[in-house]
Amino acid sequence: MTFCQKLSRRSLLRGSALGGALTATATLAQGAHHGHSKTGSLLSGVNTILFQGDSITDAGRDKKHEVANEQRAFGRGYAWMAASQLLIYQPEKKYSIYNRGISGNKVHQLDARWEKDCLDLKPDVLSILIGVNDIWHGLNGRYDGTVKTYADDYRKLIVRTKKQLPDVSLVICEPFVLRCGAVKENWFPEFDRYREAAQEIAKENKAIFIPFQSMFDEAIKYAEPKHWAGDGVHPSANGASLMAHFWLEAVKGA
Repeated sequence: MTFCQKLSRRSLLRGSALGGALTATATLAQGAHHGHSKTGSLLSGVNTILFQGDSITDAGRDKKHEVANEQRAFGRGYAWMAASQLLIYQPEKKYSIYNRGISGNKVHQLDARWEKDCLDLKPDVLSILIGVNDIWHGLNGRYDGTVKTYADDYRKLIVRTKKQLPDVSLVICEPFVLRCGAVKENWFPEFDRYREAAQEIAKENKAIFIPFQSMFDEAIKYAEPKHWAGDGVHPSANGASLMAHFWLEAVKGA
């Protein structure tokens, strides 16, 4: 078998895994929201969308070029993949879409930059994915926060946001990990408590909750964990593609 034949076969296998996972998680995405009371799609009448979070959202974006809708301002992760689909297929909506994720952030670090990186942008839809560093940095001795710290800080951030942006639609994404790479057994069961806290905060605020952990739990039936995230935390291109698809299905179906 030639190198080209091997490459073609490998590409087909990757496409098959992604396609199977996309199909399998479609139902999950359709049932991903809680308590959203507005009529029609969440994106009806929306102009400004903001993605917030840590390195998973950051994905290598150019922080010196924080311009709406431009690829280098988005990086190469799920936020850009989701935004690009909206910009390509709904150009008439004239969206302004931003990514303000920063690698390494925990909830209290979002709060420290929230005025500039959220409130000043006045998003109609605010999507937050945060939590993996709140446990990871604790495990490696760089942070002494607990699940209670995470939940308390998260609730304060949402209260602050809704006070200044009362009409904002919230999308709270479930923190997730895959059992490979940096993710060891000592992450559990503590990590599950962070996931539960995020889901509870979403319910309290009638936000859309996107269960990324459930999505990846389904995806590993089609390909091993490192196919989706080599270090167990940061998604590969395949993992980011799956996240973008799942995010769009959940939000458009809300």
